[in-house]
Amino acid sequence: MSLLSARRRPLTALAVCAAALALTAPAAAAPEPVAAPAAVLPYQDASLPVPDRVTDLLSRMTLDDKLGQMTQIEKDALVPQSDLAAYRIGSVLSGGDSTVSPNNAQTWADTYDSLQRTALTTPLGIPMIYGIDAVHGHNAVRGATLFPHNIGLGATRDPALVQRIGRAVAEEVSGTGIDWDFAPCLCVARDDRWGRTYESYGETPGLPSALTTFITGLQGDTLGAGPAPVLATAKHYLGDGGTAGGVDQGDTRLSEADLRAVHLPPFREAVRRGVGAVMLSYSSWNGVRSHANKYLVTDVLKGELGFSGFVVSDWAAVDQLDGQSGFTGAEITTAVNAGVDMVMVPHDYGKFLTLLRGEVTAGRIPQSRIDDANRRILTRKFQLGLFEKPFTDRSYTSTVGSAAHRELARQAVRASQVLLKNEGGVLPLPKSAKLFVAGKSADDIGNQSGGWTVGWQGRSGPVTDGTTVLQGIRAAVTDPSRVTYDRYGNGIDSSYRAAVAVVGETPYAEGRGDRPGGLGLDQEDLGTLARLKASGVPVVVVLVSGRPLDIAAQLPDWQALLAAWLPGTEGAGVSDVLFGDHAPTGKLPVSWPRTSAQEPVNDGDGKDPLFPYGYGLTYSAAGPAPTPAPGACTARFRTASSWQGGYQAEVTVENTGSAALTGWAVDWDLGGSRVTSLWNGALSTADGRATVRNAAFNGSLPPGGTTSFGFTADGTAGTPGLHCAGT
Repeated sequence: MSLLSARRRPLTALAVCAAALALTAPAAAAPEPVAAPAAVLPYQDASLPVPDRVTDLLSRMTLDDKLGQMTQIEKDALVPQSDLAAYRIGSVLSGGDSTVSPNNAQTWADTYDSLQRTALTTPLGIPMIYGIDAVHGHNAVRGATLFPHNIGLGATRDPALVQRIGRAVAEEVSGTGIDWDFAPCLCVARDDRWGRTYESYGETPGLPSALTTFITGLQGDTLGAGPAPVLATAKHYLGDGGTAGGVDQGDTRLSEADLRAVHLPPFREAVRRGVGAVMLSYSSWNGVRSHANKYLVTDVLKGELGFSGFVVSDWAAVDQLDGQSGFTGAEITTAVNAGVDMVMVPHDYGKFLTLLRGEVTAGRIPQSRIDDANRRILTRKFQLGLFEKPFTDRSYTSTVGSAAHRELARQAVRASQVLLKNEGGVLPLPKSAKLFVAGKSADDIGNQSGGWTVGWQGRSGPVTDGTTVLQGIRAAVTDPSRVTYDRYGNGIDSSYRAAVAVVGETPYAEGRGDRPGGLGLDQEDLGTLARLKASGVPVVVVLVSGRPLDIAAQLPDWQALLAAWLPGTEGAGVSDVLFGDHAPTGKLPVSWPRTSAQEPVNDGDGKDPLFPYGYGLTYSAAGPAPTPAPGACTARFRTASSWQGGYQAEVTVENTGSAALTGWAVDWDLGGSRVTSLWNGALSTADGRATVRNAAFNGSLPPGGTTSFGFTADGTAGTPGLHCAGT
């Protein structure tokens, strides 16, 4: 059976006949797609099983062909472009700061197609595969939809939502031609001082394991069998979230039993889902670097877990094995023999290939290891359909930053909000209230998106398109003129109903984000908060951060605290919760320390955090409650959308009586399905039935009045029999 991709344009006659082309003369413009000619060799025959095609292709490859397939280089290091074919390079990537000009989806697609045309000019016409870090959306592309970083998605506890996000990311990545995403990060973050904490779904192995649904979203149920497949990468193997002191690229000092119990389960689940690639970690386990650990890579990952995809190194990580700058043959031999199939070089590819060839011809790297690596890489290329459809499918280019994807991101933002304090029920805020908004992250798309946003480390300011938290607030209220904004809190007086302070961290990424000295708020934030407190107006803090911060000393001054994490481009999702259009449902994916000195603090370690793992308030009491007395109401069910394995529904509640209702409850038989998220109500389940009771803001219904709640669920949407009772 052939696994073909539906995401790409067909291979042109020019590409199939590439052996006749000069290696130094790539075409200047993308040719119009034409029907693919009849295959002349078995590996070009899409009707043959993939293993047979791989075997045939391997039999025709020279050693240079094979070594090139094991080499991944940075796009900007490729000078001249013809080197891509001359060196038989199998993969190209864009690092965190690698971009195109102008930076838009069309230019990215044009760049991809130009490189792919060059790759296809080799005698065997083997297509390249292009990788990028699309870690919270297609974050290298200005105008793309940026979702909450993983820590926020972990707070949603919603595998179905995360799978839908993976599908949206796949479409946007495919629209730029790129076919390989260095995501998801399945690290289990055990120390919040680590600068990559926001790349983790949470501190317990069960949470990232459950959210490996992102892989299915990217790849499809079977790689290449559905539209717009993108190769997923489980990273970083193994234990990068457990380094001593939270030091990036540090040493994880654990027994094998603890390493297996805490850090291995998400990768086991990723392999079960058929993840196409695994990226190794810069970090070490008990002093041995992951890139040199044959036991973990070959014996455990490939052997015990049965991983059949390929292992890729991290950026220049093989060059770090001896602690010196510059590749050596010994480093390359160590890594490849440990089980690395593709080396992210990323720059000095000429030297790397010379050394790799020398190690193979000297017998220090067996030919069998080279063939195994190539079989793994080529299998994924065939499964993705790259040989048949190597160019960008431009029908997906318009999905980059689309309204549908932004609406999905907004849903993810509101589902990720964790309400940690709500003294006196100050939240939700009335939409008619006079409000004061302050803080450096209130009107800053860069701050709310964090690192890996149009650049590796990210930066403050209008770095891409989207909606800031302030814009979301102004769009939500009945009269925007009653919302005053000053970044520093200047000008506030007692006439305001509440002050919303949007404060927290500014962007950072790996390495530079490590904070061994503490996790406190910066001086600007502290000054802003002090000015707001002095006004006597109730202070609502929206904390924009990639991890818990040290806020225990300031918390008594705040009437409410909402952990917004790093929400991405759709800041209106925060205002959805602030004003009660959606009740907060997020739960802490990490334990919140009392002070930075308490780190590391994790669920089950016996420590007493400020807020425990799984903590999260809402606007109405969740869980079982007395059944309301019967009232005159009806409930109508509508399927809003569906996808493989799940659906989204909306339920409209109407007061059909002659008296006002002060509350309502709707219940129905789940039929074996499971509600994964809910908004505008409070859910409880018992004996196979779901009951949704009104939230604090939508219980009162006049005669003839309506309200609604929505939910996502596993399974297939039907038409359940709804029972409505009102009080």
